[in-house]
Amino acid sequence: MKPNPYVFLIIFIGVALVFPLIPLGLAWLWRRIFQPPKPGLQKNATYECGVESVGEAQIQFRSQYYLYAIIFLIFDVEAIFLVPFAVAFTGLPVGAFIAILIFLLLLIEGLIWAWSKGCLQWER
Repeated sequence: MKPNPYVFLIIFIGVALVFPLIPLGLAWLWRRIFQPPKPGLQKNATYECGVESVGEAQIQFRSQYYLYAIIFLIFDVEAIFLVPFAVAFTGLPVGAFIAILIFLLLLIEGLIWAWSKGCLQWER
């Protein structure tokens, strides 16, 4: 007698559902047992360094900082793509060299665009 091939699929789906649900259920149970039902002195106490906070917790940053960080990340990640090319430079065909030249031209175009928009100027 051959076992049904779908039995293994059902077992796999069952295990895939049970493994994440057990920690979620335990976390829910832990919260129900140990969490105070209402905020109190202990729950609202200062916890990090013992210094009472002053002012609002939300501080507005200029969007220029985020734009500067995103441009840095883009050029940093794109520079990582140049490392394998530099390592295998002598063994690559001419097509790879042309592809990396196009890649570098796109990098330079992005840099010129960011520069012309004033994204790289720290103070405006």
